[in-house]
Amino acid sequence: MGPGFRTFAGSSATHVGFAFLAMGGWALYANSGHGLAAAWFPAFSQGVLSGLITLVLKRVLEAMRGKFPGVLAYVLPPAITAGTVLVLLVAVHKLIGTPEIVRTIAVPWSVSTLYAVLYAATLARGQAKAVP
Repeated sequence: MGPGFRTFAGSSATHVGFAFLAMGGWALYANSGHGLAAAWFPAFSQGVLSGLITLVLKRVLEAMRGKFPGVLAYVLPPAITAGTVLVLLVAVHKLIGTPEIVRTIAVPWSVSTLYAVLYAATLARGQAKAVP
């Protein structure tokens, strides 16, 4: 891989764009049984939400680094972010009238929660190693 591809693959804009397309596409599929007229706005909204979540989640987990001792550093940051993301997704999709809320948010919430668990563990492990 060349340096141009690495720059592209590592950029925040690429990650946000991928999240928009992947999770917006998922939402379109999840709501497709209700017709395109009912599915396009939830898909667009989920794409925007996923892009924003992608942009913010890493920074929020890093901001929580060092705030919790021991095993709590592994558990609380992903629990807090997972709960926040779940409330946000449910609220927005209820507000806009998404026909299939559970199906729509299942994949984006699961992916963001898995990321939060793994990244929080990485940060906590680094924190534990830094303590003499």
